[in-house]
Order: sequence, then structure tokens, then C-alpha cells
Amino acid sequence: MSITRRSGTGRPHLPRRLAQLYAGLVLYGVSMGLMVRAGLGLEPWSVFNQGISRHTGLSIGTVTIISGALILLLWIPLRQRPGLGTVSNVVILGLVMDGTLAVVPAVDPPAVRVPLLATAVLLNGAATGLYLTARFGAGPRDGLMTGLHRRTGRPVRLVRTCIELTVLAVGFALGGSLGIGTVVYALAIGPLAQFFLRRFAIEGSAERPSTLVAGSPAPSPQRAILPE
Repeated sequence: MSITRRSGTGRPHLPRRLAQLYAGLVLYGVSMGLMVRAGLGLEPWSVFNQGISRHTGLSIGTVTIISGALILLLWIPLRQRPGLGTVSNVVILGLVMDGTLAVVPAVDPPAVRVPLLATAVLLNGAATGLYLTARFGAGPRDGLMTGLHRRTGRPVRLVRTCIELTVLAVGFALGGSLGIGTVVYALAIGPLAQFFLRRFAIEGSAERPSTLVAGSPAPSPQRAILPE
């Protein structure tokens, strides 16, 4: 048996893991920017960030970075430990999102907006599979979810639902974009993430792809990670 197959730490795969982590985070930021440009509704946290952006004058990417950093502070009482992927998530998503919005112009015809939305959601699923299978730690929002799960004992699905409904309601009240894209994302991201988690799984990983998605059998809540 080769060293790669014997290792449970994934150290022999470090270059690939780093490549998947940063490719995934970059693509995730691009997908978030494309959803904004599609103008058909955003995923819950982007609705929240966009709402704050409209009231502060800050770019949505900047708000995404700030909110991610503030959420990370909530990890302290929840006794969650950030990893390289956690810190990278906070910084990269917002920067790439703003960069995408600067490059991709606003579109109006539905014949362009609908395919753009579909591309964004598909890209988001692929990005989720890439960065989660790299196993460098959950994003700040996922860590908040798993931390609350550990402290309250409530099911992960329930905790996630409550968090996302709350940020969605607040974001919508602040003027964030809620629409058909929000519904499409909610319905499609789970199956897409599951598909790409299997597709990008690293051989010799200590964890099966199914344990990275909430709702699948997992020996610890830290493995019950959902895409953002």
C-alpha cells in the first residue's frame, strides 16, 4: 500500500488540497457576484449583506467580509476553532465578489438573466464541493451553525433553517433581493453540493464526502458542514 493511501491526515495531498481550497473560494465568490448580476434573488446571507450594503454605502463584498469577521467572533463562546479555510473564506469571498461585479456588467433581458442565474447556482455547487473536500475548516457561517448545534443539541438542519430564515427576513426588510433565484438556490444547492463533494473527494481522505454534508450520518457535528 502506498504512503498516500496509508495516510489519514491528507498530508501527501497538501498541494491538491490547497489548490481545491482556493479554487473553490474564488469560484464561490464569482458565483455570488453572478447571482447579484442575474437580479433574480440571492441566497440568504447575500440578501442580508446586500440589505446592509444599501444602508451603509459599502460594497456588498466589503459587507460580506465584515459580517464574516463578526460571525467569526461568535465562535469564541461556542468554542469553535477556525482553520486556514475559515480565515481565507472571510477574506476571499468578498474580494472576489466585488471583483466579479466590477467586471460583469448588469444585464436586463430575461433570456440572459435566467441562464446567468443557472450558471451561478451550478458554479456555487462546484465551488462548495471543491473547498469543503479540501478539509481546511468550515466557513464562518457553517461554524456558527455547527457550534450552535453542539451547544443547544438541536438538529443541524433545524439550526441552519432558523439561522437562514432569520438572516433572510432581516436582509429582505433592509432591501435585499429576494426572488425566484432564492428559491432555486435553496432547492438546488443541496443535491449539487452532494454531487460535487463526491466528484472532488480526495483519495485517501479520512472522511467520506457524505459526512461533509449536514443530514448525512456523521460521528461529530464538526463534520456536519453545509455549503454557505
